[in-house]
Amino acid sequence: MGVAAEAAATAGRFWEMHDILFEHQRTLDEGHLVGFARRLDLGEDLIRSALEGAYDTKIQSDFSGGVHSGVNGTPCLFINGERWEGPATAAALLSALE
Repeated sequence: MGVAAEAAATAGRFWEMHDILFEHQRTLDEGHLVGFARRLDLGEDLIRSALEGAYDTKIQSDFSGGVHSGVNGTPCLFINGERWEGPATAAALLSALE
């Protein structure tokens, strides 16, 4: 639930919320999201405003920027400004970086 992560980011807690959301992927309903926000001391108003669309414009802008840059899915990796199309192995990535 990207809106919860964006709301948490405004309080400097993006990665903490990210981890909670990833851990609880099957319980992303409104009640649980409010609970996750409370767990991070974000306040119920912050998450409720996010659920009501407060961050929709930013999320859409980020999405559009990714599409414009050539991102068509995740994960997506860029090396030296070029989208990496090769295998995601350590050897291949180290070779590309050299």
